[in-house]
This record gives sequence, C-alpha cells and structure tokens, in this order.
Amino acid sequence: MYYKRIIDKYLTNWAEQPLHKPLLLRGARQVGKSTAIRHLGEQFVSFVEVNFERQPAFKELFQPDLDVKRIVPQLAALAGQPIDAGKTLLFLDEIQACPEAIMALRFFKEDLPELHVVAAGSLLEFALNNLPTFGVGRIHSMFMHPMTFDEFLIANGEQLLIDARNQASVSQPLPEPMYQKLIELLRTYILVGGMPESVACWVEKHDFLRCQEVQDDILVTYEDDFPKYKKRVIPELLRQTWRSVAVQAGQKFVYSQVGDYKVAEVKNALELLTRAGLIVPVTHTNANGLPLGSEADTSYRKMLPFDTGLMLRLLNMTTGDISELTTQILTGSAADLVNKGAVAEVLAGLEMYRYQTPNVRHEMFYWIRQIKNSLAEVDYITNYKSIVLPVEVKAGKQGGMKSLWAFMREKKLTKAVRCSLENFGAITYIDHESSDVNRSVLICPLFAISQMDKNLALADS
Repeated sequence: MYYKRIIDKYLTNWAEQPLHKPLLLRGARQVGKSTAIRHLGEQFVSFVEVNFERQPAFKELFQPDLDVKRIVPQLAALAGQPIDAGKTLLFLDEIQACPEAIMALRFFKEDLPELHVVAAGSLLEFALNNLPTFGVGRIHSMFMHPMTFDEFLIANGEQLLIDARNQASVSQPLPEPMYQKLIELLRTYILVGGMPESVACWVEKHDFLRCQEVQDDILVTYEDDFPKYKKRVIPELLRQTWRSVAVQAGQKFVYSQVGDYKVAEVKNALELLTRAGLIVPVTHTNANGLPLGSEADTSYRKMLPFDTGLMLRLLNMTTGDISELTTQILTGSAADLVNKGAVAEVLAGLEMYRYQTPNVRHEMFYWIRQIKNSLAEVDYITNYKSIVLPVEVKAGKQGGMKSLWAFMREKKLTKAVRCSLENFGAITYIDHESSDVNRSVLICPLFAISQMDKNLALADS
C-alpha cells in the first residue's frame, strides 16, 4: 500500500512542467525515494525502471560515450519496454553504482529535453563528490526525508483529524478530546519514527516491539554502509560518532565525548554523516538579521539524529535499557515529555526541517549566549516574513522562558513561537524593561508544527 507523501505534489509539479530538467531525488537510504518515484510513474503511459545494482548489465550501455540518443533506445531494448518522450517516466535507481549514468543526466536535458528522467540512489552525496563534473544548472535536485507527523497521521487513516486540527487557531483551540487524541498519536510517532517501513509495520501490527525490530534492521543496514563512505574514515569512528549524536542530542556537541579521537577526525565523521542525511546540524547564529547564516559560528553546533525512532534505538544500543524513557514518552505528563530529555526538541527541529520546500538543502540555526557564566539559549532560530523568529520548545508557562524573553529584548523582536504540548494559544508580555513594548509568543502545539506559518499569519491579521 502506498502512503501519501508531501513530496508527491512536488514530483507531480515537476512532471507537469513542459520544460523540465532531469530530476535527482536525494536523501538517506530507506526514506521512501524509490517508492515515491514508482507512485509518480502511475501518472505516465509507461514506466521503465533500471536498477544499476540489481541489473549491472545496464552499466555497459553508458560506455564508451554518453550519447543519450544512442543510450535510450538501447535501454528500451534491454528493458523490453518502449521509452517515449512525453509518455514514459524513465527511472534510474541506485545510480551511484554507475557514475557514468550520473554524468549522463546533463545530456538528457540538452539532447532529449522532453523525456522525463528521474534518478535516485544510496550514498549519492559521496558519488557526486567524486565526479569530475555534475551538470550544474542542467539537473534539478529534490531532497527527501523520513515521514513527518502529518504523513504518519495520513498513513494511519487520520485525514479527518488533520483537517479538524488545521481549522484550529489561537482564537479557536482544539476541543479537549481531539487535543488528547493528537497527543497520544504524537507519543506513538516519537517511538515509531518516520521511516516508512517502521510506519507500515505500526499501521499493520500496532506493535512497538515489531517496529523496534524493523528499526534495528535499518540501523544495521546503515552501519554496514559505513565502510563505503570513505577509506580514510574508519567505520568504528563513524559508528561511535553517530551514536554519540544520539546521546548528545539537544546540547552543544562535544567532540571529546565521542572517544579517543582527534577533533579533526570527529569533525570529518560528522560531515560524512551529514552528507549521508543521517544527522541534521543546528548551528549557532548571532541572529542580528537575515540571512542567519551570515553570522553563523560552526564551533557551536547541536546535532539532530534524523529520526526520533532510530535515535531511541541508538540510545538503547549506546546507553543500555531505556525502558524508563519509553514509558515517559507513552505515559508521562506534558511537562515530563518536553522538559526531560531532548526528544521533544529533536522532534520539533526535525518537523520544522522537513516541512520546508524539498528543492534545496536547508540549514538549521539556534542561539546561545557566548558569555562565560551566562546561561541563555533559544532552541531554534528561523525566519518569518523577512524577520528573525525565535522558536522555543517548552512545557512550562511564561516564567520558564527567560532565555526567550532576553533574546527578544536583545534583538528588539516582538514575535516568537513556543512549541509545546499545550493547545493553541498565545502569550502577550509587556516588557517594562524596554519601554513597555508588547512581545507576543504564539503557542504552537508539537503536533501542529506544519501549521506554524499559517497561525503566525492569522495572528498578524
């Protein structure tokens, strides 16, 4: 069964464009790239899939040259299916196994512009890095991630619940039964995560232990890939770094906690894990204006594991029995879930990251006061309508947001967001230390991060 994905509409828009570049779908292994492309293929008269790992004979067609007008008829003959421009979607899967095919993508744009060609693969970032040329400007990339909470709800048949949630706002919060149902589903999503196979297992079995078995298999697959990353980085370093990211989630990453390795070695491992899509860096910015990256300081970084379900399995492998944390997620109060541990902060960051457009690789930022003995930190810094927007992940009331108020005062901001397990709402704070300026904090439930911008717009109107 196919579960609807956010990227579907972007893939359809690409397919409907009269002038389209070859598409390269990028992302970590097993996030659903191939499945989404096969689903897109249903919109075409015919669909031809070439897998360079399972069908190595196809590699020879890209020798001795990259003449796509020669290659395409030969692909059709070997596949036993016609490949017609405007009617066929040609899917080149596991394209990293054939570097010549990656280089050939640019020539599809130049010599066969009407043919729809899409490619995907595992560890693509490393294959691209080793190529002498990659057709800049002639290939369109999209980035795919694990399933969001909204996608999880759709997979579980909760579209009506999504529709009702999307009608709620600061002025019209959710009715209590609906609010409680969303919290319970969010608890489940944290444990199941967004890997499609794990989500499918939950939909079919509703068994956390079976989902954990799926997650363990995925983790083994990823770690089996580590020797392929680069010969100069030993797999054990990558393994320890990845597991340390899970342990240190929600705090400034400390290189020395990885083990007996040099800082440069750990940095290199983090870079490789980032390029593989397994972690999302969150970089400190002074946030005095946009773009946020202009004042970024990469020496202060938090690292987010790219999936909460896999993060919890990594913690179990690294720190032992985490049954207490699991129980807390399933049954603890809102304050326990948000304030104890970094799970909620990781969830909020990943949701913010995944709901952005898939056409570019986005950056994430946070703020920390870089003054000795002055503890102040804002979990995420983003932008809204060309202004800096701080986002805090909290469960408490106004008194628990001293860092946020201090940041808003320092940067002369009047708008912020608090992500929590509260219902929709807002806090208005008259800041007497800044000439009685009104500062407003929108309360965005953790189960409604996809609606953050919409609710900010409603608050403006």
